[in-house]
Amino acid sequence: MLRHPKLFTAPSEPLPVDTAIWCARKGWPVHPLVPGRKIPAANCSDCRLQDHSPEECSCHAAGRWCHGFHAATTDVERIRTWWAAHPDFGVAVSCGPARLVVLDIDAHTQEQPSRERLLPGIPVHPSIDLAGLENGFHTLGLLAAYRGQQSPCSDETTLRVRTASGGIHVWYSLPQGSRMRSSSGAGVTAALAWQVDVRAEKGYVVAPFTRTKSGTYRPVGPVLEPAPLPAWLAAELNRTGHAVTSSPVPQQAAPVLTRRSGAVDGLSRLLEAVEACATASEGTGFTDKLNRAAFTAGGLVAAGRLSHAEAVDRLTRAAEVARPAQSAKNNRTIRDGLGAGVRRPLHLKGRS
Repeated sequence: MLRHPKLFTAPSEPLPVDTAIWCARKGWPVHPLVPGRKIPAANCSDCRLQDHSPEECSCHAAGRWCHGFHAATTDVERIRTWWAAHPDFGVAVSCGPARLVVLDIDAHTQEQPSRERLLPGIPVHPSIDLAGLENGFHTLGLLAAYRGQQSPCSDETTLRVRTASGGIHVWYSLPQGSRMRSSSGAGVTAALAWQVDVRAEKGYVVAPFTRTKSGTYRPVGPVLEPAPLPAWLAAELNRTGHAVTSSPVPQQAAPVLTRRSGAVDGLSRLLEAVEACATASEGTGFTDKLNRAAFTAGGLVAAGRLSHAEAVDRLTRAAEVARPAQSAKNNRTIRDGLGAGVRRPLHLKGRS
């Protein structure tokens, strides 16, 4: 268990560059934030004018911070150069390459959503009194109680950071080879709980002691090291479609299909039709076919006949066979089709 290092026990708070270097030396790639805000520093003038992907950008090799978390680095000399030019830059950590998954629990005052959106995939029985349930602290606590576990908000074994808005970030480390995707607590196709965002691959988190106009992100307690992701929480993230690759931990009470049905075979036929579009570059109705397959898959996910992760994987592989050059458009079609489908569960008879 790591206690406050000398950096954080000095009479004054650490400078942003010191925080950035501390993170980098822990193997957490960092990138700068606009001073006083939670958004990445602006791209260079060339990148603002050009329409190119972060992967194609030459700025990273040149040592510039364009494209936010795509430019994150553990190169201490580069970090010194960035913050020497802009000492007030905030600090963000790119979660994916750092092998981190961070639960971003919000405390916003919002109207309580419908019961099915509180804990996606877990029915909340009408007999349960939800009076006083107002934010992510409550929904995550409800999930933990449902599993007979301690709420991560109260986990004193891992790094927890109080946010400027009154929420909390709970940091966990992932084992080698395990990958998680990011999500929003307001999401439809992948969400852990209402008002609980997941910061993981293709996402970033504000580093401890970063100052914003709303306040400073401060660690809760003395622990400054992320603990390994608990097995029960990894299982929940797998269940809710966050796993990018198979996790070494077991799933529990996951609504994953174990026996095939005629409807799932029907999805296979729809996916075959998507792949058949590879025979021609246009005029095949590819987008409509992919959307129909995604909608059907979403219905199967909502009915508990298919896991979200398997649905995304099968749809993505079929789309890449037919239209490998338009992955961004394919992903949007899959996301939108799944989102619509999960709102219309397929009520199936006669499981086989």
